[in-house]
Amino acid sequence: MPECYSPEIFPASAMPAHPGDARRDGVRKRTVSAVVLRVAGVTAAALLVANCAGQVGRQGGAQDRYNKKYGVNSSPRVVRPGDPVPKGGGRAMVGKPYTVAGKRYTPVENPHYSAKGVASWYGMNFHGRLTANGEVFDKESIAAAHPTLPLPSYVRVTNLDNGLSLVVRVNDRGPYHGRRVIDVSRRAADLLQFRRVGTARVQVDYIRRASVNGSDDQVLAATLADGVPARLDGQQSPVMVASASEEPARATPRMSTRDAAMAEAPAGEKQFAEQEVVATSTHIQGGETSMSMAGLVEEAVSTLPDTAPLPPVRPLLVASGN
Repeated sequence: MPECYSPEIFPASAMPAHPGDARRDGVRKRTVSAVVLRVAGVTAAALLVANCAGQVGRQGGAQDRYNKKYGVNSSPRVVRPGDPVPKGGGRAMVGKPYTVAGKRYTPVENPHYSAKGVASWYGMNFHGRLTANGEVFDKESIAAAHPTLPLPSYVRVTNLDNGLSLVVRVNDRGPYHGRRVIDVSRRAADLLQFRRVGTARVQVDYIRRASVNGSDDQVLAATLADGVPARLDGQQSPVMVASASEEPARATPRMSTRDAAMAEAPAGEKQFAEQEVVATSTHIQGGETSMSMAGLVEEAVSTLPDTAPLPPVRPLLVASGN
């Protein structure tokens, strides 16, 4: 007896008492035909419902990606959580003017750009999604989003609440909310020690354009400074004090890239400030984005200066497998 057996589908009257009884054979044939038609009808209805459900699901997904408040679509997720995130592979761009939530933004390269405001951070909700210049966002990278600066580019973010300063790599557009001038990745927020509180008062200073190849996270982590502006190798220090009566400054030990890379918050902490962040790729043009697993760029493996600032005197958050 089949597992799908049901008296309603195969009624007892459909089975002949005597195989030679033509009358009962006729009844059996007509009944079986009716059953076949019923089964076919049920199957067709099931397929129709499944097809409609699939269409609703696809339409719902598209609607979920559209943000009515900002009038843009969020970027697609191209890397699943837990999979390695390719580094680089985007394109260098300044971009054309665009409008979000009724406000006009005009991307431009301003070498003297400096602004103060609020910074927030973004993490898992945007991990693995395409950025505005075609790279893939990694919450563990030292990255940032800015509405108008060139992509990618380096900026110095100084936490005005605690004096910590870090060079980050801008590779996405945003934020588009209130007084926020920049959004940084989860790891950058950890290094600047404001992930727990969600936001911080910051000063953002443009440094220069960045390469589109490889990963520079180790170099950027090593720029973390406390009480003095962070700077990249080869960048002129923004604070220069000279006096003939002063002794030459002695070289100070620099913070190892490994120590900086381990500056992560403990697992299980509540994430803040992701609710209003919108990752967009509305102005990405061209075909498929090529993503390479290129090694470290030449800039990333260059020797750090012997006069790099000392590590912060305050203990940084130590990773615990998060």
